[in-house]
Amino acid sequence: MSNAINRRRFLQGSLAGAAAATVSLGKNTEAATFEGYPDAMGVLVDLSRCVGCRSCEAACNKEQKLPAPEKPFNDFSVFDEIHHGQKRRTDETRYTIVNRYDIPGREHPLFRKIQCNHCLEPACLTSCFVNAYTKTPEGAVIYDSTVCVGCRTCMVACPFYIPTFRYSSAFKPRIMKCVFCYDTRLTKGLPPACVESCPQEALTFGRRTDLVAAGKQRIRENPGTYVDHLYGEHEAGGTSWMYLSPAPFEQVGIDTTVPKEPILNYVKDFLSIVPMVLTIWPALFAGFHLLATRKDKMAEQKKNEGEV
Repeated sequence: MSNAINRRRFLQGSLAGAAAATVSLGKNTEAATFEGYPDAMGVLVDLSRCVGCRSCEAACNKEQKLPAPEKPFNDFSVFDEIHHGQKRRTDETRYTIVNRYDIPGREHPLFRKIQCNHCLEPACLTSCFVNAYTKTPEGAVIYDSTVCVGCRTCMVACPFYIPTFRYSSAFKPRIMKCVFCYDTRLTKGLPPACVESCPQEALTFGRRTDLVAAGKQRIRENPGTYVDHLYGEHEAGGTSWMYLSPAPFEQVGIDTTVPKEPILNYVKDFLSIVPMVLTIWPALFAGFHLLATRKDKMAEQKKNEGEV
């Protein structure tokens, strides 16, 4: 009987300790709001100025030492390509691409440059349990392949579907995405290669706070030219790359259903439960093990008494 009481007390004590630890951990895991680094850089993309020359693609390819494309950068037939029902997307061989959008009622098509938007509160970073991502004070979201375990959770978490996985190497699989030319240019105070190469000044590089003001001013000073919204100012909690468009954003392939709050706000309650699960479950399994062991010992004891 004393053994049963001791086990019961042990189990109760384990659960009580787990509950106390959970309360403590839960308080420590509350997410705080991060509004970005004050001097972080960004890029303002004006779709009314882009002519689809693909100079930005070529500059990125050269700067990041990516593989040569199957078609040269002056081959504009790529705008007609459809893969799995979708226009071109970034992948392991190209960190940025330009797509064409033919909009009914417009005399000329619009072109949109696509790359990592370098969110202020990146979902890729939030979802990565090995901290392979870093949001730098300069504004870039960079990736460390040396700690990545290849779970690809970041690919699912990104609201813009940007991170891609390099499947071509069985020994060095890794996530591939735009890094804002962080090592080669951003840390040296230089604009990304794509921005510097744009002949139409469709890409403006500067402090994000200044770009927000400039974008809104451009909308005010050109009534009827742009949609009255700066995409990326608040989407997903705010992004370093922001867009002005003369046509509704959904007509140029931009997802207007992305929530204004950071993705972190939708998962922080779940993340606060993780410590609880990690703490309580071992205690529960320990209790189950004690009960099962006690039952086996009692059965063995009765068997021995019957033999006597």
